[in-house]
Amino acid sequence: MSSNDIGSAAMPPHAVQDLLLGRLADAFQYLGVQARPDGFALNVFVPDADRVLCLLTGADPIELTKAPDAQGLFYTAMAKKQPYKLRAYFGENIWEFDDPYQFDSSLSADDLHYIGEGSMQRIWQVLGATPMSMNGVQGVRFAVWAPNARRVAVVGDFNAWDRRRHGMRRLGASGVWEIFIPAIAAGDVYKYCVQSADGHDLPLKADPIGYGSEHPPKTGSIVRDIDGFEWHDTAWMQSRGELQNINAPISIYEVNLASWKRASGNRPLSYLELATELVDYAADMGFTHIELMPITEHPFDGSWGYQPIGMFAPTIRHGTPDEFRALVTAAHKKGLGVLLDWVPAHFPTDEHGLGQFDGTALYEHADPREGFHQDWNTLIYNFGRKEVANYMRSNALYWLEEYHLDGLRVDAVASMLYRDYSRNDGEWVPNKDGGRENYEAIDFLKGVNTLAYGEVAGIMTVAEESTAFPAVSTPVDHGGLGFGFKWNMGWMNDTLRYMEEDPINRKYHHHLLTHSISYAYTENFILPISHDEVVHGKGSMLTKMPGNDWEQFANLRAYYGFMWTHPGKKLLFMGQEFAQRSEWNHDQSLDWHLLDAPAHAGIQTLVRDLNHLYRKTPALHVNDTRASGFRWIEGADVENSVYVYLRQGAGDDPRVVIVLNMTPVTRTDHRVGLPAGGFWREVLNTDAEIYGGGGRGNLGGCHAEQVDWMGQSNSARLTLPPLSAVILIEGEDTK
Repeated sequence: MSSNDIGSAAMPPHAVQDLLLGRLADAFQYLGVQARPDGFALNVFVPDADRVLCLLTGADPIELTKAPDAQGLFYTAMAKKQPYKLRAYFGENIWEFDDPYQFDSSLSADDLHYIGEGSMQRIWQVLGATPMSMNGVQGVRFAVWAPNARRVAVVGDFNAWDRRRHGMRRLGASGVWEIFIPAIAAGDVYKYCVQSADGHDLPLKADPIGYGSEHPPKTGSIVRDIDGFEWHDTAWMQSRGELQNINAPISIYEVNLASWKRASGNRPLSYLELATELVDYAADMGFTHIELMPITEHPFDGSWGYQPIGMFAPTIRHGTPDEFRALVTAAHKKGLGVLLDWVPAHFPTDEHGLGQFDGTALYEHADPREGFHQDWNTLIYNFGRKEVANYMRSNALYWLEEYHLDGLRVDAVASMLYRDYSRNDGEWVPNKDGGRENYEAIDFLKGVNTLAYGEVAGIMTVAEESTAFPAVSTPVDHGGLGFGFKWNMGWMNDTLRYMEEDPINRKYHHHLLTHSISYAYTENFILPISHDEVVHGKGSMLTKMPGNDWEQFANLRAYYGFMWTHPGKKLLFMGQEFAQRSEWNHDQSLDWHLLDAPAHAGIQTLVRDLNHLYRKTPALHVNDTRASGFRWIEGADVENSVYVYLRQGAGDDPRVVIVLNMTPVTRTDHRVGLPAGGFWREVLNTDAEIYGGGGRGNLGGCHAEQVDWMGQSNSARLTLPPLSAVILIEGEDTK
């Protein structure tokens, strides 16, 4: 049979028309080698080509016939189905390539079943753009879930963004579309051209499981090969479980990578620069962890990462995925854990994102009372759809496994738990029982924690949850949400309200420093002084403090002394460790020049010393979640605004007594009850000159006398500097 025998029957006229208009729903039904009653036919679509040859191993090239009135369509007869290459001529230019329509699907029936079932734990290994080899040919497999689409194609520089080309195959009822495109490689930019069920071309979509993205404001996905990175953190990965449990000292440095420090020209540092500068700094400061504000790809700098679209892509603003891995492994080698601020509560409405992905409300709720967040003008994931819940559960696992992250801080949990969150009557839809709890989101969060703790050893998850929802940090099999820790927003709000009061009025608000102990053991708490407290007109930590300049610094020193000795793990936002004066600005560096001033350098030294004291003193951390770890010695000295409390660890761990003087009055010979006799070393005094204080103190410690005081059988007379925290440890040996 000659090629001319096929004539215009190479493809039915309606299929040719759809192909030329970019409407051909299943290109694999017509392109490539197709069986015919009298043999096989090869149909190829190469727009703008003058000639196309089919190259077969051990045979002469076959010239394809150019279809009349169908520019770019070529066809020929084939004796059998066999591998081939194509050679296309464009004037004097020649392009030789493998036809994507000769490759079968590489996704298994099990893959598709698990995707449809919502149980594909590692969905990134199946969907997305995966560099691979098929039949000895290198290329990229593209796979995307778009169950309601009429047609999906891959477009990019490799096909001149021609939506008619590289139409994908629909894989049964799974909703997955797939194609293997030879010769594409890491670094190539692509998007999906999705056509809705009614034939409408949607705005080009970024890959929901894209490993990389273009630099904003561009929005294309980038093919990345995320296999093959050489990790050098085995020792850390094997030991981190002991460093992240409820008995461990955990002190977290919260960082926005774009504004921690900038190079000349106001350029944000790269991942590789941060791997040295940030990691060395955080380690020197004694922090145990770095918490990264969201680095999942996001189009708008001003969202601080909290409106992400590329949930599987580390932002390109600082470098490549492997360069981000280099930052993580550098932290691990320095003994620092890395936590990621993770945003499963909502996503932005940008047209290249997940919204209306296949022409329907696929990832979001269709009803705006459930699917639109009025505070943030964002869309809300529909966790009642099993594929969506699986997508985000898998995303959590992806960051923990592929990037060796040590934990996730889950953002805006309260907004997920309640259907009426920030909504008035009539603006929300009750659950099936008529209540406000969001059962689907609750099940999703339980699923995330079950998966994370079940699959990845030694990790931690943290909830930013601002309500009294019960059992947030209780294991799922004990009826809880399953988080490892929860932010103590009540402690933060109460104590900052207290500190903002003029000291003369603090006696009227004495309870604000004591109330948190009444619920301190209901959850595994982290005490958070986060970015949220130093933006939107709230001032910096320093400027929250009342009084003149000296008093503001003294207040801040005392507050940090209180924070580091109060039950609960610690979190401090960048810049507050050296008393940044201005609010945080995401468009510029922290004001590092302030460290030239002794008062600011003093605060930095204090935070460093508090971290080291906290880490080496079991009494300050091993019983954070147990009532046995804390006892008031004097919590009711309202008139003097003096607080005295005991921290104790396990067994023979030296006990620690903390004395707070929250007025600007020096109190000499102030008798304080102590739980034992002997010498009590003054291990830290926030008024020390090295911290910028006045140097008033107790000459290194005190000897307890057998004088009953404050309900204790022993006591000592102390000098309490103004606006200070004095920390005493039992006995002379503090190691």
